[in-house]
Amino acid sequence: MDNTVFILVLIAAITHATWNGMVKKHSDKVIALSGVILGRLPLALTAIIILPLPTYESIPYLIVSIIIHQAYQWYLLSAYELGDLTKVYPIARGTGPLVATIISILFLGLVLDNFIILSILIICLGIIFLSLFDKSKKNSKIIQYSLLTGLWIGLYSVIDGYGARVSLSAISFISWVFVINALMHTFIMRLKNEKNIIQRLAKYGKKIFIFGGSLDYFTYITVVWAFTKAPIPIVGALRETSILFSILIGYFFLKEQITSKKIISILLIVIGVIGIKVF
Repeated sequence: MDNTVFILVLIAAITHATWNGMVKKHSDKVIALSGVILGRLPLALTAIIILPLPTYESIPYLIVSIIIHQAYQWYLLSAYELGDLTKVYPIARGTGPLVATIISILFLGLVLDNFIILSILIICLGIIFLSLFDKSKKNSKIIQYSLLTGLWIGLYSVIDGYGARVSLSAISFISWVFVINALMHTFIMRLKNEKNIIQRLAKYGKKIFIFGGSLDYFTYITVVWAFTKAPIPIVGALRETSILFSILIGYFFLKEQITSKKIISILLIVIGVIGIKVF
């Protein structure tokens, strides 16, 4: 992987963990996540005005991506309403590259050596370990929503990566995804009886709209651009070094408890992610 791509993806990992921490810290998770989704709009609208339209070949990817992002956002919101950042984030982000790798092997002809397969198994072990000693109903829900969030992460990583490649402009492609996604999100929230989203956001979510939305826009634009420069599973795995930053944010800013079980589990996930990158 090119050094520039490597460094930019690492920076994206930090900013991604940061906006997730902002969502988790906010008292109203619906407003917080809506702030991030709608906060992408100023930059995304600017991009689609300046840049050319995505290619015709990329339209199916764009449509599927928007649908997958809706599912991802819903399960991420549900997971954060129940669990800590230091539990939800490692499971979701650790599962993402695992799903992307499996899809790439089964459907896209990617060939992996034994070390990559071992790394995938280590990620699975880390995810299982995090829930191994807690049999509560609430924990089961947290694990379920976190795993499903990771599933959607893996799916949109593959779809957006290939969509950006055939669109010839990663920024244009993702900006259109973000604009349409924001419109759909607002509509879905109304169906869920989450009324007055815009008014509530203006009153309680200005900071996350400005900073969270901008951070997420630059984060994902960087990652999707990297998808066009290097294999998607490798970029996705490197991005998940954000797990380490989520630990620091959870501990120092959200005052979450860091147990030995969480540390072991997160280390296993990170080792697996690094293994996917290295090998």
